[in-house]
Amino acid sequence: MPDLAPPRIPTLDEIRIAAERIAGTAVRTPLIRLEGTSHPEIWLKLENLQPINAFKLRGAANAIACLPEEERALGVWTISAGNAGQGVAYAARQAGVPSTVVVIETAPETKLQRMRDLGAKLVKAPFDVCWEAMEARRFPGVEGAFIHPFDNDDFIAGNATIGLEILEDLPQVKTISGAIGGGGLTSGIGAAVRGLDADVRVVGAEPESAAPAARSFARDEASVFPDWRATFVDGAGGKSVFPRMWARLSQVVDESVVVTLDEVREAMRVLADRARVIAEGAGALPVAAALTGKLGTEGPVVAVVSGGNIDLARFAELIGTHSKP
Repeated sequence: MPDLAPPRIPTLDEIRIAAERIAGTAVRTPLIRLEGTSHPEIWLKLENLQPINAFKLRGAANAIACLPEEERALGVWTISAGNAGQGVAYAARQAGVPSTVVVIETAPETKLQRMRDLGAKLVKAPFDVCWEAMEARRFPGVEGAFIHPFDNDDFIAGNATIGLEILEDLPQVKTISGAIGGGGLTSGIGAAVRGLDADVRVVGAEPESAAPAARSFARDEASVFPDWRATFVDGAGGKSVFPRMWARLSQVVDESVVVTLDEVREAMRVLADRARVIAEGAGALPVAAALTGKLGTEGPVVAVVSGGNIDLARFAELIGTHSKP
């Protein structure tokens, strides 16, 4: 691993500056109430309505804008299952620089095509190789400025703007939950909450198939998840929590809860049925946690619908197995 500055939490000033910096690229997404629930009262932060249909645009836009001009001009690259890649490709196109994405070979074709459409050059690799490359911050044959998809102070500051918006729109919120993949979303939200000194719980959500953060909170140390397996929840859940991310998560996130794959499918169905929202598996994780009571019964609860990039045929297949009369 290259010599890196110690991990840290973005300051409130950095988050507010990031919000101004990305205003022309990312949109301020709506916060709506999920009707038909009362224990707890659930609100949805609809990051699936970003131009790339995922929250990653916020972090990518801020990280690329913060690069020195001479570095940015050489092009940028990242590693992704799809959403971070789209964010980097979109922001790179806005900046007029080339982009490359090293993509996990199991990434859905829907996400791959969207990255191609945004002008990104794609390089496929197995999950383990990608995970190792994220730690090493290099990949053979790929050049340019590396934009880490979660362990990057500027990326996290961009993500943290979600927390600012939630607290401005719903100051009485009691709990905010977001999916945990690498940890950049929830650590960003936590940074905003702690920066504003708000009395709000920040809770991660992970699938039963990939829950290293829940294991890390239980053991109070960055941990590996031994039973990892690939599922339709491709945008969240890794094989481990990076120690650098644990240093951040352990400061600003209260815990991470685990939901079953069936609970995720049901949350996807509920979102489509009650709110006409299409969420990918990762985007439905915090909604599943809220609906099952794993976030407690005291509301309001905000579930961050982090993305909606899923093939419609696959989406219909998944929610069809949980159709209600």
